[in-house]
Amino acid sequence: MKKVHLKIDGKEVEAEEGMTILEAARSAGIEIPTLCYHEKLAPYGACRLCTVEITRNTRTRLVTSCAYNVEDGLTVKTKSPKVQRIRKMLLELMLASAPVLSELAAQYGIEKPRFESDVTQCILCGQCVRYCAEVKGANALTFVGRGRDRRVAFVDEVVNTGVCMDCRECFNVCPTGKIPRETDGASFEGITVQDVLARAGSR
Repeated sequence: MKKVHLKIDGKEVEAEEGMTILEAARSAGIEIPTLCYHEKLAPYGACRLCTVEITRNTRTRLVTSCAYNVEDGLTVKTKSPKVQRIRKMLLELMLASAPVLSELAAQYGIEKPRFESDVTQCILCGQCVRYCAEVKGANALTFVGRGRDRRVAFVDEVVNTGVCMDCRECFNVCPTGKIPRETDGASFEGITVQDVLARAGSR
């Protein structure tokens, strides 16, 4: 595999061709925050929290590090003032609907959001939908609605086949814990999620 050399936050990094900036940074011990990234899923870039500032041939721009591949001679800044401002704004927007992100928001000096929104605890990152489709091949979750009405929903026709009963892997990929809270007490063909968890624990 061809090696690519770039600089991230002043550190010389050697990465494999085809790696993303996010993967290269993490392999070098440089952490970049993410909410919609999962190593088993195709890059999505929905939350944009992994935005970084890159420079090549005197041209500087902002990109999502989870979806941008490394390049020779690239200079990357993961914590420039511009990047920090963008992350702060994104977190303020998400915090309005997902107060559960308060700990992460506090790292950027946000005590409370300046914006108002319905509290859904969902940031529409799509991890649950994509994981169910790409990894499990079940397609038991989907997006419904548009704009402010957009949300994640279970597909009854799939759920009622029992495909979700022994899985629940979407619980673990949800960055805000929305899925397990939403399904707490929900009934699938008369079986509650608590029943499923109890059954799994008894194996």
